[in-house]
Amino acid sequence: MVIVTGTKRSGTSLWMRMLVEGGLDHIGERFPSTWGESIREANPNGFYESRLRRGVYFATNPDPRNGRYLRAADTHKVAVKVFIPGVVRTERAYLHRVVATLRTWRSYARSMARLDAHEEAWVAKNPRKGEAPEQAVARLRASRSPLPAPIEWFLENYELVRDFAVRRYPIHFVTYERLLADPDATLDKVFDWIGTGDPGPAKGVIDPALRRSPSMKPVPSEASVGTEEIRLFDAFYEAIHESSTIPKSLVEPLNATWKRLSEAHGRKDTRERAASDEVPELDPPPPSAA
Repeated sequence: MVIVTGTKRSGTSLWMRMLVEGGLDHIGERFPSTWGESIREANPNGFYESRLRRGVYFATNPDPRNGRYLRAADTHKVAVKVFIPGVVRTERAYLHRVVATLRTWRSYARSMARLDAHEEAWVAKNPRKGEAPEQAVARLRASRSPLPAPIEWFLENYELVRDFAVRRYPIHFVTYERLLADPDATLDKVFDWIGTGDPGPAKGVIDPALRRSPSMKPVPSEASVGTEEIRLFDAFYEAIHESSTIPKSLVEPLNATWKRLSEAHGRKDTRERAASDEVPELDPPPPSAA
């Protein structure tokens, strides 16, 4: 599969739309369920999501609804969105190509805050039968990740880099900002690497308005990280943005920070390992597979 991955609000939907416009077959609906009404404003061009966003593994393949089984050999050129925890769960045979998109942690936190506000406004206006608006909002909030957005950004992106370092599948890291700054070169390179599709129509998907950085005020979740963590998060992002590699000087701080934040926030490793299993650290340094 041609898997598009990243955290939420990192540009995964934009990449899916570009691959679809470029001629790739795909799995996923533009607006699953009620999303066309509830959170359309957050992504008016669609999300292209499916059950496989949680990974291509025993719980999703075969499809628990209809029993359809996706054979790895039949899906080499099929695009599908899988969020980072799902990539870590996905069977190695399905990781034919992985396009990993990354935004800055500040952009992620602020975009998630806007998305949360959209969802809360919608459920307050459309509560379940017999449910008060404030109950609907409370139910929605209870269903979300308890992690502050910047912490979630770091843990997930670290775990993706570590997973690649361990399993060594073909992956292309590209930041959202680099895509917007140089879409022609970025898309030409990615389509050539995938080995199918036409980057021409995909380039038409880039809205010039996306290249303007709107003024975004800090959000409360940004207070969850201290000065040293901010420096490390920024350095982590810059390493991916500039070279798609992790310098040796960052490996030990990344490993130590992942362990500390995971323990502090009760984070379960995305591999869902047993308590007795050893969790691998990031080896220095993972090369780019772009």
